[in-house]
Formats: sequence, structure tokens, C-alpha cells
Amino acid sequence: MLKFLVWCILLVLCWPLALVALVLYPVIWLLLLPFRIVGIAVGSVLTMVWEIVMLPARILRAIF
Repeated sequence: MLKFLVWCILLVLCWPLALVALVLYPVIWLLLLPFRIVGIAVGSVLTMVWEIVMLPARILRAIF
């Protein structure tokens, strides 16, 4: 909602720039999509490694 309000203000102040932003937003989103996917994958791998490292502590905590 905030992006839309900022775009409306930009439309009132400088409509050519607002139209350029409207056209370029999907292109920039598509260019940044692989970085988001890599970020999700790296976060998942780091979480898995952390869980593997902490597994002995969980087992000892469950036993005692």
C-alpha cells in the first residue's frame, strides 16, 4: 500500500517519471528474483547446518 501511495505522489509531482517507474518496476523485480531464490536457499542450508550442529545437545538434553 505504501508503494502505491508513493507512486501516486510521484504521479502528481512528475508524471513522466511515475510512468517510467511503472514500466521498469516489473523488469527490476524479474532481475532481482534469482537473488531472492539464492537467499532462500542459503538461509535454508544454514538452518539445516545449525540444526545438525545442535543435534547432540538436543539429544543430551532429552536424555538428562
